[in-house]
Amino acid sequence: MEDTEVQKFDVIVVGAGPAGVSAALSAKRCGAKTLLVERSGHVGTKNMIGGAVFLTALKEIFPDSWEQAPIERYINKHTWSLLTDNSSVDVSCDFPEAKKSASIYRSKFDLWLVEKAKEEGVYFAPSTLVKNLIIKEDCVCGVQTELEKIEASVVILADGVNSLLARQTGLRKDYEPKDMVLSIKETIKLSKETLEERFNIKNGSKNGAARNFLGGLGLKDAPFGLGFMYTYDDCVSLGLGLNLEDLTKYELNPSDLLEKLKEHPVVSPLIQGGELLEYSAHLIPEGGYKKLPKLYKNGVLLVGDAAGFVNGIHFEGTNYALISGKFAGETAAYAVKIKDYSKKTLSLYGKKLEKSFILKDLKSYQNVMENLYLRTNSLMNYYPEFASEFFKIFCGANCVPKRDEFRGLIIDFIRGRSLKELFWDIKAFLSCIFGVLK
Repeated sequence: MEDTEVQKFDVIVVGAGPAGVSAALSAKRCGAKTLLVERSGHVGTKNMIGGAVFLTALKEIFPDSWEQAPIERYINKHTWSLLTDNSSVDVSCDFPEAKKSASIYRSKFDLWLVEKAKEEGVYFAPSTLVKNLIIKEDCVCGVQTELEKIEASVVILADGVNSLLARQTGLRKDYEPKDMVLSIKETIKLSKETLEERFNIKNGSKNGAARNFLGGLGLKDAPFGLGFMYTYDDCVSLGLGLNLEDLTKYELNPSDLLEKLKEHPVVSPLIQGGELLEYSAHLIPEGGYKKLPKLYKNGVLLVGDAAGFVNGIHFEGTNYALISGKFAGETAAYAVKIKDYSKKTLSLYGKKLEKSFILKDLKSYQNVMENLYLRTNSLMNYYPEFASEFFKIFCGANCVPKRDEFRGLIIDFIRGRSLKELFWDIKAFLSCIFGVLK
Protein backbone atom coordinates (compact mmCIF):
# COMPACT_ATOMS: atom_id res chain seq x y z
CA MET A 1 0.00 0.00 0.00
CA GLU A 2 1.25 3.45 -0.85
CA ASP A 3 1.92 6.10 1.79
CA THR A 4 0.16 4.38 4.71
CA GLU A 5 0.11 1.36 6.99
CA VAL A 6 -3.28 2.24 8.47
CA GLN A 7 -5.80 -0.60 8.29
CA LYS A 8 -8.90 1.39 9.19
CA PHE A 9 -10.42 4.13 7.05
CA ASP A 10 -13.59 6.12 7.08
CA VAL A 11 -14.19 5.50 3.38
CA ILE A 12 -12.73 3.01 0.91
CA VAL A 13 -13.30 3.55 -2.81
CA VAL A 14 -12.70 0.60 -5.14
CA GLY A 15 -11.70 1.64 -8.66
CA ALA A 16 -9.63 4.64 -9.73
CA GLY A 17 -11.54 5.76 -12.80
CA PRO A 18 -13.32 9.13 -12.93
CA ALA A 19 -16.18 7.95 -10.68
CA GLY A 20 -13.82 6.49 -8.07
CA VAL A 21 -11.45 9.44 -7.96
CA SER A 22 -14.35 11.90 -7.75
CA ALA A 23 -15.87 9.88 -4.89
CA ALA A 24 -12.59 9.61 -2.98
CA LEU A 25 -11.74 13.27 -3.45
CA SER A 26 -15.23 14.44 -2.43
CA ALA A 27 -15.18 12.28 0.71
CA LYS A 28 -11.73 13.61 1.64
CA ARG A 29 -12.78 17.21 1.06
CA CYS A 30 -15.63 16.61 3.51
CA GLY A 31 -13.20 15.45 6.19
CA ALA A 32 -13.23 11.65 5.79
CA LYS A 33 -10.02 9.61 5.86
CA THR A 34 -10.21 7.99 2.45
CA LEU A 35 -8.45 5.13 0.66
CA LEU A 36 -8.63 4.72 -3.12
CA VAL A 37 -7.89 1.17 -4.28
CA GLU A 38 -7.00 0.26 -7.88
CA ARG A 39 -6.27 -3.22 -9.18
CA SER A 40 -4.06 -2.00 -12.04
CA GLY A 41 -0.53 -0.77 -11.57
CA HIS A 42 -1.03 1.69 -14.44
CA VAL A 43 -4.15 3.79 -13.96
CA GLY A 44 -6.47 4.16 -16.94
CA THR A 45 -4.81 1.60 -19.23
CA LYS A 46 -7.76 -0.82 -19.04
CA ASN A 47 -10.34 1.90 -19.67
CA MET A 48 -11.70 3.17 -22.96
CA ILE A 49 -14.08 5.84 -24.16
CA GLY A 50 -14.81 7.03 -27.66
CA GLY A 51 -12.53 9.91 -27.04
CA ALA A 52 -14.22 12.84 -25.31
CA VAL A 53 -15.08 14.03 -21.82
CA PHE A 54 -17.74 16.65 -21.11
CA LEU A 55 -16.07 19.50 -19.28
CA THR A 56 -18.93 20.95 -17.19
CA ALA A 57 -18.68 18.00 -14.80
CA LEU A 58 -14.88 18.24 -14.69
CA LYS A 59 -15.12 21.94 -13.86
CA GLU A 60 -17.48 21.13 -10.98
CA ILE A 61 -14.95 18.75 -9.42
CA PHE A 62 -11.87 20.85 -10.25
CA PRO A 63 -13.09 24.45 -10.58
CA ASP A 64 -9.61 25.95 -10.26
CA SER A 65 -7.47 23.36 -12.02
CA TRP A 66 -9.53 21.68 -14.77
CA GLU A 67 -7.49 23.41 -17.49
CA GLN A 68 -4.42 21.54 -16.21
CA ALA A 69 -5.99 18.24 -17.27
CA PRO A 70 -4.22 16.48 -20.19
CA ILE A 71 -6.68 17.58 -22.85
CA GLU A 72 -5.87 16.81 -26.49
CA ARG A 73 -8.38 19.00 -28.34
CA TYR A 74 -11.61 20.84 -27.57
CA ILE A 75 -14.41 19.28 -29.60
CA ASN A 76 -15.95 22.32 -31.24
CA LYS A 77 -17.40 20.75 -34.37
CA HIS A 78 -19.91 17.87 -34.35
CA THR A 79 -21.14 16.06 -37.46
CA TRP A 80 -23.82 13.37 -37.69
CA SER A 81 -23.71 11.33 -40.89
CA LEU A 82 -26.37 9.05 -42.41
CA LEU A 83 -24.36 6.64 -44.57
CA THR A 84 -25.46 4.55 -47.53
CA ASP A 85 -22.98 2.21 -49.20
CA ASN A 86 -21.43 5.07 -51.15
CA SER A 87 -22.81 8.39 -49.90
CA SER A 88 -23.43 10.49 -46.80
CA VAL A 89 -26.03 13.00 -45.66
CA ASP A 90 -24.52 15.15 -42.92
CA VAL A 91 -25.75 17.50 -40.24
CA SER A 92 -23.01 19.62 -38.66
CA CYS A 93 -22.72 22.26 -35.99
CA ASP A 94 -19.63 24.33 -35.33
CA PHE A 95 -18.91 26.34 -32.16
CA PRO A 96 -15.32 27.57 -32.61
CA GLU A 97 -14.96 29.16 -29.18
CA ALA A 98 -16.81 26.55 -27.14
CA LYS A 99 -15.05 24.50 -24.46
CA LYS A 100 -17.83 22.07 -23.61
CA SER A 101 -16.04 18.79 -24.34
CA ALA A 102 -12.53 17.63 -25.12
CA SER A 103 -10.76 14.57 -26.47
CA ILE A 104 -8.58 12.74 -23.97
CA TYR A 105 -6.49 9.62 -23.49
CA ARG A 106 -7.86 7.78 -20.48
CA SER A 107 -4.41 6.61 -19.38
CA LYS A 108 -3.20 10.21 -19.12
CA PHE A 109 -6.48 11.63 -17.87
CA ASP A 110 -7.05 9.05 -15.13
CA LEU A 111 -3.45 9.38 -13.92
CA TRP A 112 -3.93 13.15 -13.65
CA LEU A 113 -7.12 12.61 -11.63
CA VAL A 114 -5.33 10.29 -9.22
CA GLU A 115 -2.43 12.69 -8.78
CA LYS A 116 -4.86 15.51 -7.96
CA ALA A 117 -6.57 13.28 -5.38
CA LYS A 118 -3.24 12.36 -3.78
CA GLU A 119 -2.28 16.03 -3.61
CA GLU A 120 -5.37 16.62 -1.48
CA GLY A 121 -4.61 13.77 0.91
CA VAL A 122 -6.39 10.73 -0.52
CA TYR A 123 -4.45 7.53 0.23
CA PHE A 124 -3.86 5.54 -2.96
CA ALA A 125 -3.21 1.80 -3.27
CA PRO A 126 -2.40 0.72 -6.86
CA SER A 127 -1.87 -2.92 -7.90
CA THR A 128 -4.33 -3.94 -5.20
CA LEU A 129 -7.03 -6.45 -6.10
CA VAL A 130 -10.11 -6.47 -3.89
CA LYS A 131 -11.29 -10.07 -3.83
CA ASN A 132 -14.23 -9.75 -1.47
CA LEU A 133 -16.18 -7.32 0.66
CA ILE A 134 -16.23 -7.67 4.43
CA ILE A 135 -19.87 -7.94 5.47
CA LYS A 136 -20.99 -8.11 9.09
CA GLU A 137 -24.61 -8.15 10.21
CA ASP A 138 -25.79 -7.21 6.71
CA CYS A 139 -23.51 -4.18 6.57
CA VAL A 140 -20.46 -3.75 4.34
CA CYS A 141 -17.58 -2.66 6.56
CA GLY A 142 -14.40 -3.14 4.57
CA VAL A 143 -12.58 -5.06 1.85
CA GLN A 144 -10.50 -8.19 1.61
CA THR A 145 -7.54 -7.79 -0.77
CA GLU A 146 -5.15 -10.49 -1.87
CA LEU A 147 -2.92 -9.65 1.10
CA GLU A 148 -5.01 -8.19 3.90
CA LYS A 149 -8.28 -6.99 5.32
CA ILE A 150 -8.93 -3.25 5.40
CA GLU A 151 -11.86 -1.93 7.38
CA ALA A 152 -13.99 1.09 6.56
CA SER A 153 -17.22 2.68 7.67
CA VAL A 154 -18.45 3.04 4.07
CA VAL A 155 -17.28 1.37 0.85
CA ILE A 156 -17.95 2.96 -2.54
CA LEU A 157 -17.84 0.63 -5.54
CA ALA A 158 -16.51 2.25 -8.70
CA ASP A 159 -15.07 -0.92 -10.24
CA GLY A 160 -16.78 -0.70 -13.61
CA VAL A 161 -19.39 -2.41 -15.71
CA ASN A 162 -18.44 -5.94 -14.61
CA SER A 163 -18.43 -5.13 -10.90
CA LEU A 164 -18.20 -8.49 -9.14
CA LEU A 165 -18.31 -6.73 -5.80
CA ALA A 166 -21.67 -5.13 -6.59
CA ARG A 167 -23.01 -8.62 -7.24
CA GLN A 168 -21.62 -9.79 -3.89
CA THR A 169 -23.74 -7.20 -2.14
CA GLY A 170 -26.89 -8.33 -3.94
CA LEU A 171 -27.40 -4.81 -5.27
CA ARG A 172 -26.85 -5.87 -8.87
CA LYS A 173 -27.52 -8.90 -11.03
CA ASP A 174 -25.72 -9.92 -14.20
CA TYR A 175 -26.57 -7.81 -17.24
CA GLU A 176 -28.36 -9.44 -20.16
CA PRO A 177 -26.60 -9.27 -23.56
CA LYS A 178 -29.30 -6.91 -24.89
CA ASP A 179 -28.35 -4.40 -22.18
CA MET A 180 -24.67 -4.32 -23.09
CA VAL A 181 -22.79 -2.65 -25.91
CA LEU A 182 -19.35 -3.68 -27.11
CA SER A 183 -17.40 -0.61 -28.14
CA ILE A 184 -14.39 -1.29 -30.34
CA LYS A 185 -11.94 1.42 -31.34
CA GLU A 186 -8.77 2.00 -33.30
CA THR A 187 -6.42 4.91 -32.69
CA ILE A 188 -4.81 5.98 -35.96
CA LYS A 189 -1.83 8.33 -36.16
CA LEU A 190 -1.74 11.15 -38.71
CA SER A 191 0.58 14.09 -38.95
CA LYS A 192 -0.77 17.13 -37.16
CA GLU A 193 -0.82 19.08 -40.42
CA THR A 194 -2.72 16.34 -42.26
CA LEU A 195 -5.27 16.02 -39.47
CA GLU A 196 -5.94 19.75 -39.31
CA GLU A 197 -6.31 19.96 -43.09
CA ARG A 198 -8.73 17.00 -43.33
CA PHE A 199 -10.93 18.20 -40.50
CA ASN A 200 -10.72 21.89 -41.44
CA ILE A 201 -9.07 22.88 -38.15
CA LYS A 202 -7.14 26.13 -37.87
CA ASN A 203 -3.41 25.41 -37.80
CA GLY A 204 -1.98 25.25 -34.32
CA SER A 205 -5.30 25.63 -32.51
CA LYS A 206 -6.61 23.30 -29.81
CA ASN A 207 -9.91 22.94 -31.67
CA GLY A 208 -11.07 19.51 -32.74
CA ALA A 209 -13.94 17.61 -34.33
CA ALA A 210 -16.19 14.63 -33.69
CA ARG A 211 -18.25 12.61 -36.14
CA ASN A 212 -20.96 10.01 -35.63
CA PHE A 213 -21.99 7.53 -38.33
CA LEU A 214 -25.29 5.69 -38.75
CA GLY A 215 -25.49 3.04 -41.47
CA GLY A 216 -22.94 2.35 -44.19
CA LEU A 217 -22.03 -1.17 -43.04
CA GLY A 218 -23.17 -2.79 -46.29
CA LEU A 219 -25.49 -5.31 -44.66
CA LYS A 220 -29.10 -5.99 -45.63
CA ASP A 221 -29.94 -7.08 -42.09
CA ALA A 222 -27.69 -4.76 -40.14
CA PRO A 223 -27.28 -4.67 -36.37
CA PHE A 224 -27.88 -1.34 -34.67
CA GLY A 225 -24.47 0.23 -34.44
CA LEU A 226 -23.28 3.78 -34.08
CA GLY A 227 -19.86 4.73 -35.42
CA PHE A 228 -17.75 7.49 -33.91
CA MET A 229 -14.61 9.45 -34.71
CA TYR A 230 -12.69 11.96 -32.57
CA THR A 231 -9.62 14.05 -33.28
CA TYR A 232 -6.64 14.11 -30.94
CA ASP A 233 -3.51 16.23 -31.26
CA ASP A 234 -1.93 14.10 -33.98
CA CYS A 235 -4.23 11.11 -34.42
CA VAL A 236 -7.89 10.11 -34.62
CA SER A 237 -9.97 7.47 -32.90
CA LEU A 238 -12.44 5.54 -35.03
CA GLY A 239 -14.83 3.09 -33.47
CA LEU A 240 -18.18 1.37 -33.42
CA GLY A 241 -20.63 0.49 -30.66
CA LEU A 242 -22.57 -2.77 -31.15
CA ASN A 243 -25.19 -4.48 -29.04
CA LEU A 244 -24.03 -7.86 -27.72
CA GLU A 245 -27.36 -9.54 -28.46
CA ASP A 246 -27.22 -8.30 -32.06
CA LEU A 247 -23.69 -9.62 -32.54
CA THR A 248 -24.89 -13.09 -31.55
CA LYS A 249 -28.15 -12.83 -33.48
CA TYR A 250 -26.48 -11.83 -36.75
CA GLU A 251 -23.34 -13.96 -36.15
CA LEU A 252 -21.06 -11.02 -36.86
CA ASN A 253 -17.45 -10.26 -36.04
CA PRO A 254 -17.20 -6.69 -34.66
CA SER A 255 -13.72 -6.26 -36.17
CA ASP A 256 -15.12 -7.03 -39.63
CA LEU A 257 -17.79 -4.36 -39.19
CA LEU A 258 -15.20 -1.80 -38.13
CA GLU A 259 -13.22 -2.64 -41.27
CA LYS A 260 -16.34 -2.00 -43.36
CA LEU A 261 -16.72 1.40 -41.71
CA LYS A 262 -13.03 2.20 -42.33
CA GLU A 263 -13.42 1.32 -46.03
CA HIS A 264 -16.49 3.51 -46.55
CA PRO A 265 -15.78 6.15 -49.24
CA VAL A 266 -16.69 8.95 -46.80
CA VAL A 267 -14.60 7.60 -43.91
CA SER A 268 -11.59 6.20 -45.77
CA PRO A 269 -10.16 9.55 -46.95
CA LEU A 270 -10.14 10.83 -43.36
CA ILE A 271 -7.74 8.10 -42.20
CA GLN A 272 -5.83 7.42 -45.43
CA GLY A 273 -2.11 6.91 -44.83
CA GLY A 274 -2.56 6.70 -41.07
CA GLU A 275 -0.63 4.35 -38.79
CA LEU A 276 -2.54 2.07 -36.42
CA LEU A 277 -1.36 2.78 -32.87
CA GLU A 278 -3.89 0.92 -30.76
CA TYR A 279 -6.88 -1.40 -30.89
CA SER A 280 -9.14 -1.59 -27.86
CA ALA A 281 -12.55 -2.88 -26.82
CA HIS A 282 -14.75 -2.20 -23.82
CA LEU A 283 -18.21 -3.17 -22.57
CA ILE A 284 -20.69 -0.38 -21.85
CA PRO A 285 -23.91 -0.76 -19.81
CA GLU A 286 -26.83 0.58 -21.84
CA GLY A 287 -29.80 -0.94 -20.05
CA GLY A 288 -30.79 2.57 -19.01
CA TYR A 289 -33.20 3.62 -16.31
CA LYS A 290 -35.24 0.41 -16.34
CA LYS A 291 -32.18 -1.72 -15.62
CA LEU A 292 -30.55 0.41 -12.94
CA PRO A 293 -29.57 -1.66 -9.89
CA LYS A 294 -30.23 -0.70 -6.30
CA LEU A 295 -27.68 2.00 -5.67
CA TYR A 296 -27.00 1.64 -1.95
CA LYS A 297 -27.49 -0.51 1.10
CA ASN A 298 -25.94 -0.65 4.56
CA GLY A 299 -22.34 0.53 4.26
CA VAL A 300 -22.02 0.56 0.47
CA LEU A 301 -22.76 2.75 -2.58
CA LEU A 302 -22.50 2.19 -6.36
CA VAL A 303 -21.23 4.85 -8.78
CA GLY A 304 -20.39 5.30 -12.47
CA ASP A 305 -20.49 2.25 -14.77
CA ALA A 306 -20.89 -0.05 -11.77
CA ALA A 307 -24.27 1.64 -11.27
CA GLY A 308 -25.13 1.59 -14.98
CA PHE A 309 -24.96 5.37 -15.40
CA VAL A 310 -24.65 5.76 -19.18
CA ASN A 311 -26.75 7.73 -21.67
CA GLY A 312 -26.00 6.05 -24.99
CA ILE A 313 -27.95 8.57 -27.05
CA HIS A 314 -25.65 11.45 -26.10
CA PHE A 315 -22.47 9.43 -25.41
CA GLU A 316 -22.61 10.54 -21.79
CA GLY A 317 -20.79 8.45 -19.24
CA THR A 318 -17.72 10.22 -17.87
CA ASN A 319 -19.77 13.20 -16.70
CA TYR A 320 -22.23 10.83 -15.00
CA ALA A 321 -19.25 9.11 -13.37
CA LEU A 322 -17.74 12.34 -12.02
CA ILE A 323 -21.01 13.71 -10.62
CA SER A 324 -22.29 10.42 -9.18
CA GLY A 325 -18.88 10.00 -7.53
CA LYS A 326 -19.17 13.47 -6.02
CA PHE A 327 -22.61 12.69 -4.59
CA ALA A 328 -21.44 9.34 -3.20
CA GLY A 329 -18.33 10.81 -1.57
CA GLU A 330 -20.34 13.59 0.08
CA THR A 331 -22.94 11.10 1.31
CA ALA A 332 -20.31 8.70 2.71
CA ALA A 333 -18.57 11.54 4.57
CA TYR A 334 -21.89 12.65 6.04
CA ALA A 335 -22.58 9.09 7.24
CA VAL A 336 -19.14 9.01 8.89
CA LYS A 337 -19.80 12.35 10.55
CA ILE A 338 -23.07 11.20 12.18
CA LYS A 339 -21.80 7.61 12.69
CA ASP A 340 -24.76 6.07 10.90
CA TYR A 341 -23.89 3.88 7.90
CA SER A 342 -27.34 2.39 7.36
CA LYS A 343 -29.16 2.47 4.03
CA LYS A 344 -31.51 5.04 5.57
CA THR A 345 -28.64 7.52 5.87
CA LEU A 346 -27.06 6.48 2.57
CA SER A 347 -30.39 7.09 0.83
CA LEU A 348 -29.22 10.71 0.74
CA TYR A 349 -27.16 9.58 -2.26
CA GLY A 350 -30.33 8.50 -4.05
CA LYS A 351 -32.01 11.81 -3.27
CA LYS A 352 -29.07 13.75 -4.69
CA LEU A 353 -29.23 11.68 -7.87
CA GLU A 354 -32.97 12.18 -8.23
CA LYS A 355 -32.57 15.95 -8.09
CA SER A 356 -29.72 15.89 -10.62
CA PHE A 357 -29.65 15.61 -14.40
CA ILE A 358 -28.43 12.00 -14.12
CA LEU A 359 -31.63 10.23 -13.09
CA LYS A 360 -33.86 12.83 -14.74
CA ASP A 361 -32.20 12.22 -18.11
CA LEU A 362 -32.03 8.45 -17.71
CA LYS A 363 -35.74 8.40 -16.85
CA SER A 364 -36.63 10.60 -19.83
CA TYR A 365 -34.66 8.37 -22.19
CA GLN A 366 -35.77 5.06 -20.69
CA ASN A 367 -37.70 3.94 -23.80
CA VAL A 368 -35.57 5.53 -26.51
CA MET A 369 -32.91 2.85 -27.08
CA GLU A 370 -35.51 0.08 -26.92
CA ASN A 371 -37.56 1.79 -29.65
CA LEU A 372 -34.50 2.42 -31.79
CA TYR A 373 -33.45 -1.22 -31.60
CA LEU A 374 -36.93 -2.27 -32.75
CA ARG A 375 -36.45 -0.22 -35.94
CA THR A 376 -32.87 -1.23 -36.71
CA ASN A 377 -33.28 -1.85 -40.44
CA SER A 378 -35.11 1.45 -40.87
CA LEU A 379 -32.35 3.39 -39.12
CA MET A 380 -29.38 1.57 -40.60
CA ASN A 381 -30.57 1.15 -44.17
CA TYR A 382 -33.89 2.58 -45.26
CA TYR A 383 -33.77 6.16 -43.97
CA PRO A 384 -30.14 6.82 -44.97
CA GLU A 385 -31.09 5.68 -48.49
CA PHE A 386 -34.21 7.87 -48.48
CA ALA A 387 -32.26 10.91 -47.25
CA SER A 388 -29.60 10.33 -49.91
CA GLU A 389 -32.17 10.11 -52.71
CA PHE A 390 -34.02 13.18 -51.41
CA PHE A 391 -30.90 15.34 -51.54
CA LYS A 392 -29.87 13.99 -54.93
CA ILE A 393 -33.13 15.46 -56.22
CA PHE A 394 -32.94 18.59 -54.09
CA CYS A 395 -29.38 19.40 -55.18
CA GLY A 396 -29.70 18.14 -58.76
CA ALA A 397 -30.95 19.50 -62.06
CA ASN A 398 -32.20 16.64 -64.22
CA CYS A 399 -34.38 18.64 -66.63
CA VAL A 400 -37.38 16.91 -65.06
CA PRO A 401 -40.05 18.72 -63.01
CA LYS A 402 -39.02 18.58 -59.34
CA ARG A 403 -42.64 17.88 -58.43
CA ASP A 404 -42.57 14.65 -60.43
CA GLU A 405 -39.25 13.58 -58.94
CA PHE A 406 -40.37 14.18 -55.34
CA ARG A 407 -43.72 12.49 -55.98
CA GLY A 408 -41.87 9.49 -57.38
CA LEU A 409 -39.61 9.37 -54.33
CA ILE A 410 -42.56 9.46 -51.93
CA ILE A 411 -44.41 6.78 -53.91
CA ASP A 412 -41.31 4.58 -53.81
CA PHE A 413 -40.98 5.33 -50.09
CA ILE A 414 -44.54 4.21 -49.40
CA ARG A 415 -44.41 1.31 -51.85
CA GLY A 416 -41.28 0.00 -50.22
CA ARG A 417 -42.85 -0.01 -46.76
CA SER A 418 -45.95 -1.67 -45.43
CA LEU A 419 -48.42 0.46 -43.48
CA LYS A 420 -47.47 -1.55 -40.41
CA GLU A 421 -43.79 -0.69 -40.84
CA LEU A 422 -44.57 2.98 -41.38
CA PHE A 423 -46.79 3.02 -38.32
CA TRP A 424 -44.10 1.49 -36.10
CA ASP A 425 -41.41 3.81 -37.46
CA ILE A 426 -43.55 6.85 -36.74
CA LYS A 427 -44.52 5.51 -33.32
CA ALA A 428 -40.86 4.84 -32.44
CA PHE A 429 -39.87 8.34 -33.54
CA LEU A 430 -42.67 10.03 -31.60
CA SER A 431 -42.06 7.95 -28.48
CA CYS A 432 -38.41 9.07 -28.55
CA ILE A 433 -39.38 12.72 -28.89
CA PHE A 434 -42.23 12.80 -26.40
CA GLY A 435 -40.45 10.52 -23.96
CA VAL A 436 -37.63 13.05 -23.71
CA LEU A 437 -40.10 15.93 -23.39
CA LYS A 438 -41.98 14.38 -20.45
